[in-house]
Amino acid sequence: MKFGGTSVADIDRLNRVAARLIERAKSGDDVVAVVSAMGKVTDDLIEQAQQISPSPSKRELDMLLSTGEQVTIALLAMAIQAQGYDAISFTGSQVGIVTDAVYSKAKIVRIDAACVLAALTQKKIVVVAGFQGRTVDGQITTLGRGGSDTTAVALAAGIKADSCEIYSDVTGVFSADPRIAPKAHKIDYISYEEMLEMAASGAGVLSMRSVEFARNYDVVIHCRSSFAPPDQMGTIVKGEDPSMEDAVVSAVTHDTGEAKITIRGVPDRPGIAATVFDTLGQNNVNVDMIIQNVSDAGLTDISFTAPEADISAVSSALEVCLKDIGARTWNIDKDIAKVSIVGAGMKTHPGITARMFKTLADEGINIDLISTSPIRVSCIIAADQAEGAVRALHTAFDLDFEE
Repeated sequence: MKFGGTSVADIDRLNRVAARLIERAKSGDDVVAVVSAMGKVTDDLIEQAQQISPSPSKRELDMLLSTGEQVTIALLAMAIQAQGYDAISFTGSQVGIVTDAVYSKAKIVRIDAACVLAALTQKKIVVVAGFQGRTVDGQITTLGRGGSDTTAVALAAGIKADSCEIYSDVTGVFSADPRIAPKAHKIDYISYEEMLEMAASGAGVLSMRSVEFARNYDVVIHCRSSFAPPDQMGTIVKGEDPSMEDAVVSAVTHDTGEAKITIRGVPDRPGIAATVFDTLGQNNVNVDMIIQNVSDAGLTDISFTAPEADISAVSSALEVCLKDIGARTWNIDKDIAKVSIVGAGMKTHPGITARMFKTLADEGINIDLISTSPIRVSCIIAADQAEGAVRALHTAFDLDFEE
């Protein structure tokens, strides 16, 4: 059972989570809780670090940020004990969550959960710090955005849990962001593939890496609200079955956290693109959409999107490689949004892409970049048109909930 920052934001909420964990343990389940830092603690720590240095050491930043979850696990274990049930807390390092050495974006390479299993045999509720791990040589690392989800799913796989329940302040996965599309509806069941595409294209309920982990190790995820009654169902994320293919389009997602980078005057010869994106990869930049224009007089333009959080790394990478490849210039556009439609049924229904483009055209929305997969179509548009695009597409694909 994983609880996000809003679910453990203060002592009252910690006590409610403790009661919920005890209730599950008394029902006969072996219970492991994975928790995030309380409320906005992580943001506050980042702000403090940046007051000292605009670009602090990533190793020291991970050391700092890992303390947020450590506070939560100790307080939650105390709350469980105060309510009369035995509990024990562990950091990511103590649980044996071993990662690579990419600070701030570490990937889990293995888990040694022996201490968790030993505590469960003693009928203790185990409380584990999300978002963190350690390298082989004992350095503290953090897993990046959504890292506590990844911790929970990885730990569920490691101890062969029956399910992994992800608790947040929403009741499940919706067909669009309800704050933008008021007629969005909750999805009861969704496949790993659809959820992976939704997470990659802006849906914030689950992190993409946690869904990848769940798919790879066949972990069933149940997205639920920590503020809803215990018997209220959320959204089940699992392997695809025939009944889940009925919906042609399951959801409309959007992401305003990306930027478009354009490199102009690139020599159009073999190996140039490889040089650019190899350098970006070495700087741990996650590139999303890519387009290269038709060559004109031996020169071309290359555009790609990347998270705004990676802009500093993008700048460092391009400053290194642009002189080598002989490009003229480059620029960054942060005023963009990615709008996507996702659905397993798209694989067998032609005309979906055309309907998306026509819907956007009818709204006067220009498309800048396009990318597709068998179950997703994404368009880059102007940021100030994102909300209108989401509502229009939600209606166009018959996703509006009618009471």
